[in-house]
Amino acid sequence: MALPGVQGLHHIALICSDYQVAKRFYVELLGGTVIAETYRAARQSYKLDIGFPGFELELFTFPAAPARPSTPEAQGLRHLAIRVLDLDAAIAYLQQHQVVVEPVRVDELTGNRFTFFPDPDGLPLELVECLSEHDRR
Repeated sequence: MALPGVQGLHHIALICSDYQVAKRFYVELLGGTVIAETYRAARQSYKLDIGFPGFELELFTFPAAPARPSTPEAQGLRHLAIRVLDLDAAIAYLQQHQVVVEPVRVDELTGNRFTFFPDPDGLPLELVECLSEHDRR
């Protein structure tokens, strides 16, 4: 039995340590589109809704939020994967913006090339160059 009516991923929520740095990273560097930006005075926090093809990212700040305990194998969210058409071009772009990118690997199950790079808070992000348009892993 499965959860009825599932239509796909709606959004991913992240808590960042520096709102302006994270906003620049996800909007200017990665190319997300700002949907809504709200400052919630009662919580002393920002909420930024960012659109990407196929999903939305909710970026939050909270006073004194604890840091991620380890990467990438902490319990909870392991990483976010971004599908790209040309892995080498995406890596070159990130490196031009001083983003450290790991060496390219090949997934033994799918044959897809992939790599990892950190967001400003060290959250592992993955770039995946899929061999098939229908590959969703």
